[in-house]
Amino acid sequence: MNMAQKKRIPRLLQFALVVFGVYFGFILIFDVLLGQLIPRSLLTMYMVFVVSGALMAFTFTEEGAHELVAPIKALVEDPSKRKLRNAVFVMIPLLAGYYTYASILPGFEAPVELRTIHPAPPSKFKAYGKSYSLATLENPYRKYQKEDPAKFRELVKAGGDVYIKNCQYCHGDKLDGKGPYAAGLNPTPINFQDVGTIAQLQESFLFWRIATGGPGLPAEAAPWISSMPVWEHFLTEEEIWEVILFMYDYTGRQPRSWK
Repeated sequence: MNMAQKKRIPRLLQFALVVFGVYFGFILIFDVLLGQLIPRSLLTMYMVFVVSGALMAFTFTEEGAHELVAPIKALVEDPSKRKLRNAVFVMIPLLAGYYTYASILPGFEAPVELRTIHPAPPSKFKAYGKSYSLATLENPYRKYQKEDPAKFRELVKAGGDVYIKNCQYCHGDKLDGKGPYAAGLNPTPINFQDVGTIAQLQESFLFWRIATGGPGLPAEAAPWISSMPVWEHFLTEEEIWEVILFMYDYTGRQPRSWK
């Protein structure tokens, strides 16, 4: 029995192995196996629970608590361990200082910006030298979807041409928000293929957002972050309506109506 006790791993080392084992287990599972970077705040919270649980387990009995703190007590009180004690007392503040310094170093990644996909629109807005009411504004070309399908297809094709020449650089040629310029924008362009974007909107909303761009977003909810140009400076009113037809047609969605 005495031989087994002598060969047993010290309780403090067991505690350290458990804590570090769980820590690196989290890193292995999330970062390596799942490919998902675990947030530092979440990892810290998990480790607080792990350390607390391990302490309760290792100090469940008086004998266990004594074994756990015995090496620390010996390091502090034993005169023969003076050099080791001094080294530990120097290393701990240095490591704590390094950790604090490393945690406040600025990163090179752009800060994460949360996007509001559907900002509350104004009741009225100005573009092309006139005023529009979103409650009554309708796409003048939508009627041809039923009245003249051939003409409607021509308008959709014209809208597709305008989109490819002007919009696909950001929103992608598949309207999935993955255009060649998308990676350089923060927040990234909207994915129109997502059922939570244009499928939930009236065409008048899209006309307002496209025509007035980022600067046209409502001031009362500022600050907004949007790279959308003011397209009324580059496209005609008719071209914007044609692009909107193309967007809904390509994604297989139907715009919401006021009725």
